[in-house]
Amino acid sequence: MNYLDKKTVIVTGASSGIGAATAKALAANGANVIAAARDEEGLAVMVSELRAAGHEVLSYVTDVTKPDETLAMAQFANDTYGSVDILVNNAGLMLFSNWVDLATQDWNAMIDVNIKGYLNSIAAVLPFMVQQKSGQILNMDSVAGHQVGPAAGVYSATKFFVQAMTESMRKELGVQHGIRVNTVSPGVINTGWADKVTDPEGRKAAKALNEIAIAPEDISRAVIYALNQPANVTVNDLIISPTRQDW
Repeated sequence: MNYLDKKTVIVTGASSGIGAATAKALAANGANVIAAARDEEGLAVMVSELRAAGHEVLSYVTDVTKPDETLAMAQFANDTYGSVDILVNNAGLMLFSNWVDLATQDWNAMIDVNIKGYLNSIAAVLPFMVQQKSGQILNMDSVAGHQVGPAAGVYSATKFFVQAMTESMRKELGVQHGIRVNTVSPGVINTGWADKVTDPEGRKAAKALNEIAIAPEDISRAVIYALNQPANVTVNDLIISPTRQDW
């Protein structure tokens, strides 16, 4: 049975990578998708492709680090479709650096997007879900939220935060309000993230790691599985890794 048909879904970070692949997969399953991201041009290209294929997708330019923009995003979804059924909290940054490099700009950027951005999006959709007495929030996590590497300390810390936050939400929102909350934890995925690493040594390590990466579409299939369940079932966490990833 398809539990996603006609559901209103917000996907953040939807202009590329896992977010774009997830938006496409959700649309293919009949969901009404609000594709949100900062990249207006990237969103426009992705949405036009999906509409040409006959899917229901709307774009909404949003910077998740700004609470007023995430609030407007959720209101837009509700005004357009009459509900906010699912949030895929996906916008994120993965930036490697050694501690001694003091890459504080990268540290703060990851905290702003990976932690504050998730919280802002949750705060925006939660009132609608509580009122509806239903909803799903999928927080995109990472294998780095389960174990820590030497050059990924801050990134891992943000993803451990997501793990702790999700478990708390599951125990409160799921039990008391019927709102399902879960995570999908990708391993090494080829999303272009390695090119965004500013630290020279970190970039070298990232590019080497990216050689075994799998595709965003591999993760989108896991997202569909996690979300496309009956209301009394929550898939708590799925770890999806390349076969040759040894950690």
